[in-house]
Amino acid sequence: MAFIRKKQQEQQLQLYSKERFSLLLLNLEEYYFEQHRANHILHKGSHHERKIRGSLKICSKSVIFEPDSISQPIIKIPLRDCIKIGKHGENGANRHFTKAKSGGISLIFSQVYFIKEHNVVAPYKIERGKMEYVFELDVPGKVEDVVETLLQLHRASCLDKLGDQTAMITAILQSRLARTSFDKNRFQNISEKLHMECKAEMVTPLVTNPGHVCITDTNLYFQPLNGYPKPVVQITLQDVRRIYKRRHGLMPLGLEVFCTEDDLCSDIYLKFYEPQDRDDLYFYIATYLEHHVAEHTAESYMLQWQRGHLSNYQYLLHLNNLADRSCNDLSQYPVFPWIIHDYSSSELDLSNPGTFRDLSKPVGALNKERLERLLTRYQEMPEPKFMYGSHYSSPGYVLFYLVRIAPEYMLCLQNGRFDNADRMFNSIAETWKNCLDGATDFKELIPEFYGDDVSFLVNSLKLDLGKRQGGQMVDDVELPPWASSPEDFLQKSKDALESNYVSEHLHEWIDLIFGYKQKGSDAVGAHNVFHPLTYEGGVDLNSIQDPDEKVAMLTQILEFGQTPKQLFVTPHPRRITPKFKSLSQTSSYNASMADSPGEESFEDLTEESKTLAWNNITKLQLHEHYKIHKDRAVTGITVSRNGSSVFTTSQDSTLKMFSKESKMLQRSISFSNMALSSCLLLPGDATVITSSWDNNVYFYSIAFGRRQDTLMGHDDAVSKICWHDNRLYSASWDSTVKVWSGVPAEMPGTKRHHFDLLAELEHDVSVDTISLNAASTLLVSGTKEGTVNIWDLTTATLMHQIPCHSGIVCDTAFSPDSRHVLSTGTDGCLNVIDVQTGMLISSMTSDEPQRCFVWDGNSVLSGSQSGELLVWDLLGAKISERIQGHTGAVTCIWMNEQCSSIITGGEDRQIIFWKLQY
Repeated sequence: MAFIRKKQQEQQLQLYSKERFSLLLLNLEEYYFEQHRANHILHKGSHHERKIRGSLKICSKSVIFEPDSISQPIIKIPLRDCIKIGKHGENGANRHFTKAKSGGISLIFSQVYFIKEHNVVAPYKIERGKMEYVFELDVPGKVEDVVETLLQLHRASCLDKLGDQTAMITAILQSRLARTSFDKNRFQNISEKLHMECKAEMVTPLVTNPGHVCITDTNLYFQPLNGYPKPVVQITLQDVRRIYKRRHGLMPLGLEVFCTEDDLCSDIYLKFYEPQDRDDLYFYIATYLEHHVAEHTAESYMLQWQRGHLSNYQYLLHLNNLADRSCNDLSQYPVFPWIIHDYSSSELDLSNPGTFRDLSKPVGALNKERLERLLTRYQEMPEPKFMYGSHYSSPGYVLFYLVRIAPEYMLCLQNGRFDNADRMFNSIAETWKNCLDGATDFKELIPEFYGDDVSFLVNSLKLDLGKRQGGQMVDDVELPPWASSPEDFLQKSKDALESNYVSEHLHEWIDLIFGYKQKGSDAVGAHNVFHPLTYEGGVDLNSIQDPDEKVAMLTQILEFGQTPKQLFVTPHPRRITPKFKSLSQTSSYNASMADSPGEESFEDLTEESKTLAWNNITKLQLHEHYKIHKDRAVTGITVSRNGSSVFTTSQDSTLKMFSKESKMLQRSISFSNMALSSCLLLPGDATVITSSWDNNVYFYSIAFGRRQDTLMGHDDAVSKICWHDNRLYSASWDSTVKVWSGVPAEMPGTKRHHFDLLAELEHDVSVDTISLNAASTLLVSGTKEGTVNIWDLTTATLMHQIPCHSGIVCDTAFSPDSRHVLSTGTDGCLNVIDVQTGMLISSMTSDEPQRCFVWDGNSVLSGSQSGELLVWDLLGAKISERIQGHTGAVTCIWMNEQCSSIITGGEDRQIIFWKLQY
């Protein structure tokens, strides 16, 4: 899992350097500057004198000596505890340099830490009292420089105010960085072209390592100032798959680079000193990636998740990444939910809703009695109010779970100590119970609980983590009765996360953590209010003038935990699961087709045909084309059920009937001198209906070859018509969509239709397109001002109004399962909208208007202004294919029910028959 992977990477780097030393031995916000080979001289000048060989490391707040022998402890001397620092002379430490050629440095101090004796990770041993240590450098000429550096850093450590200390150390660091630059000899290839170089820090959990960043036309490099843990870190741009801008310490200074698609563990995390440097580097890599990798948004991942192409785990992984959560930053570590409520049964029943935690509530609201106490305190609290005094994710909580695999991180965070044995992560059930009942414990889980590596549950390092009050030693984590082993526990946790119950309710938890219930009145209503400092934008560090207050504030924020960046401001759609079918009604025709036992139904064959067709949609080939209209664009296409007759309308004001068999134009009918905008065939193939810019809808009898009826239904041009189950739906530039009851004639051609107006759907501006879902319970309309409207036809009410295009909406359609609406516009955008919530969940852009389309919910075939047909992969967020077709804009497209036959019409007055290559 994330942290384990990160730790393995760091261990590999340490193998490179063959050191026990780690940056985790430093204090938080401390820097490692340089090292020198040296001897630690014990009992200097006496007959007991002996030398311990090792490396002396100069850090911003301490001196660390790492002996070569692993039996000897690492020595750490805090600079603030130093009494005297100088060259070693006959009279001990001396601030005034003597002319002796001794390579000795003397430190007199009041406190020292001993770490990793015999290479065992354990709480630091502390020795107090006045002591003197002498270190003899291999290069005596370096002594004066080292002593001068130590005296300067000692002055910084002894300043009264923390803000002043930070400012002085920062100035020393920047001076060192300014005197050095990236070593171009480290380039992989001499032909590489340098694009930019700047100062930055490489971030790993609890640690920042300063150095120089360099990017060329082929590689990204980071060279640590101290050469640790290796001289240079190199990433090939061609391997990069994702990059994210990050907040680090609440500032827009971070950049994280991934060379994997589905992983929480990045390849490098950089923190810059200037936002502009970060943005410039991001722009360069993003520009490079445009030609290699499709950029994914929270919405595009949502679409993949909704349609079952991402697991619940993968989706949470991507949301965490997009919300600034990183396994390199323990204050913003990825957060995952508690899923299971039952930690006492001998068997885990994933079919029982009672097994699961209520995902609609934050952890702090799961216990009603505790919540009532918290709410009472909340009501009495002055502004700014908050319900919970601790967060659901913080560095302490992350390391609480991971102490068995990351003990050095815990020791770093807690100043060389482990937590009290009774407060350790001893039992899954105990931890859950405390999260339900504890007065200040509201923590969620981390992704390791849904991974494959059990090492965080097992004390494989045989750490001495203390003895509990009952006398038992802290060892492996106690598992619930239903788990036979750590592997079984993780497998059942993963099964629970991917269960139907969680799939149906996970969106409720996402609303709390990443969504609209994160802030404001919705957060109050959901009992989801944390301390103001935990929210993005909760404090502006740049506005704080007092350096002490600024450092204290930042420390508090980093240690307390941070709320993820908000990704959604409207309710998150639920996942499409087999149980949830309320909007997925099949058409009345398909509903009447019952499957015969043991036989393949017509519906099954149709679905098979559709799948086959859409799998091969990129192989579409132009078969035949005919120019059947005179001067103007084709506006509508409809085809008889047997496929023999093709009817088209045009802006040349005519309805044409074309025989596919004889390849000849059979009829040309004109109803008025104004453009016709669309056409459709009524069931039975006896009547064609056309809409016109002259405000009318015309009915044409094929058998009798004449206009059968005229519906004068609107006050402006009729832009689009639909028909289902004896109901006519007409859209108009008069800002309405009207629903008519059309009682059919007893004998076609002999009696006029009778129409009753059933409903009028009012819009603010002209309506350019409409379409129905499969069951005709929903209608979507698109307007000239870029708004998409979703209507419930059973109540004639507006469900959602989504302003998602910057120009006219050209075409709209529901997905086959009625879950989503797709819209295209003159702005070149393809937008996917969730029907349930009205949320815009995916938006892709082309460089020209997309005038019309057909789609299966995952892929889109659209007609462009240029005459090309584009195939879009919505789940992969990319254009898969461009197919040459018309010489002018593609204005209409028709596809049969089996998706095996496609006809397009264009501004070039042509209709094109397309052939699918299987």
